[in-house]
Amino acid sequence: QVQLVESGGGLVQAGRSLRLSCAASRSIFSSNAMGWYRQVPGKQRELVAQITTGGNTNYADSVKGRFTISRDNAKNTVYLQMNSLKPEDTAVYYCNVATTMALLKFLSWGQGTQVTVSS
Repeated sequence: QVQLVESGGGLVQAGRSLRLSCAASRSIFSSNAMGWYRQVPGKQRELVAQITTGGNTNYADSVKGRFTISRDNAKNTVYLQMNSLKPEDTAVYYCNVATTMALLKFLSWGQGTQVTVSS
C-alpha cells in the first residue's frame, strides 16, 4: 500500500525558511524519481521540484535558486528546503512520484502540509 506522510509546514514571514519532509513507502520511493507538488484552491497541482534516484534535480522557474530538493534513500524520505519564502509560495505541499500532469489523477496522495507565507 502506498503511504506518503508530509510534514514541516507552517506559518512563516516572507524571507524566512522552512524544511518539508515526506516519508514514503519503499514500494514507490526506491525506484522512482520523487517530486514535491503544491496546490492552491482553484488551481491545478503543480510540480515544483523533482529528484531522480541518482540525485539529479530539476525545479520550476518560480522556485529555482530558493528551493532545494533532496532524498535519503536509506530512510525513504524526500525533503524540500525552502528559503527566501514569498507570499506566492503559500499552498498545500504534497510529495509523490515525479510524473506528468496528465497522470496525477491516477496517483494516491497523502494529506499534504500547509505552508503559509505572510507578507
